[in-house]
Amino acid sequence: MEPSTNFGMPVTPTHLPSDTFDEQSQLGRLPNGVYVPMLAFFTPDDEVDIPATQRHTARLLAAGVSGLVVHGSNGEAVHMSRQERKSVIKAVADAVRHESDHAQMPIIAGCCAQSIRETVELCQESKEAGATHALVLPPGYYAGILNKDIIVDFFHSVASKSPIPLLVYNFPGAANGVDLDSDTILRIAAHPRVVGVKLTCGNTGKLARLVVDTPKVRNGKHDFFVAGGSADFVLQGLVVGAHGTISGFANLAPRACVRIGELFEQGKLAEARDLQHEVARGDWLAIRYGFVGVKAAMPYFHGQGELACVEPRLPFKSLAQDGDAVKEIQQGMAGVLEIEQRLVAEATA
Repeated sequence: MEPSTNFGMPVTPTHLPSDTFDEQSQLGRLPNGVYVPMLAFFTPDDEVDIPATQRHTARLLAAGVSGLVVHGSNGEAVHMSRQERKSVIKAVADAVRHESDHAQMPIIAGCCAQSIRETVELCQESKEAGATHALVLPPGYYAGILNKDIIVDFFHSVASKSPIPLLVYNFPGAANGVDLDSDTILRIAAHPRVVGVKLTCGNTGKLARLVVDTPKVRNGKHDFFVAGGSADFVLQGLVVGAHGTISGFANLAPRACVRIGELFEQGKLAEARDLQHEVARGDWLAIRYGFVGVKAAMPYFHGQGELACVEPRLPFKSLAQDGDAVKEIQQGMAGVLEIEQRLVAEATA
């Protein structure tokens, strides 16, 4: 049985590859479910590893995720040139289109810069490379003199000029401490080409307010995608109406993250809670060690053939596979690894 990714509200994926987008498909609701902010992979010569990128794309598609995110905080976009960023988007888009069952999957590209002009340029380049949507941080470099009106104008201006619709990325840790409250996000969401939000802030109260109040600023339409930004509160978000999650831990355990949503849909809350406990335990190690820790766990979850995928770009260094940090990661993720392996076995039986 193929996993459901509807998370309670059936939504037909209307998003086509960006070169076949029309206005209606651009502004349709993103499908409910698990979205994966993909890791970036590099060769021993420090070049972008296209085969590893496409291999991982295929793995995630097979796991039943609803969408892919490139150049999020797990994707080391800040370590790449703009040409490299485009090459990664194109590699992912080509892999998605190769799989006919997933040809309409959303591909969301991080397009984060400090000026409206450069952010729009990144959106244009991402669209040309195959992205269907852009994920945009608030411009936090000058946080000390940044006010809410400037932030709202930034998003509305980018949305009006971008060739692809936007999702707001609320991640204070990546935006110099700027944490958008629900009132500000609702003001941003009034623009029809802003179609969703990723709440890495972890505030489920904010998430609940956005779920219930965004239709009020969008002419009664329920077309705004509200997602948590971490696997440690997938179930908590679903309980208050989230449409899905955009979770870095899904690079390692995509099927377990999808399964939480399935169990919630089926009303099996005790089972969903037990699985969420295990996912949260594993995700804590991913949160503590960041993308370097997630990369270190790639061979543990996906086989020793992925050992080359553990390398980040300098100045960061990979964790020693025989070191204490990796041992802690393996111990803390052992429970969810067992679950993920069982779900893979069930799907391929």
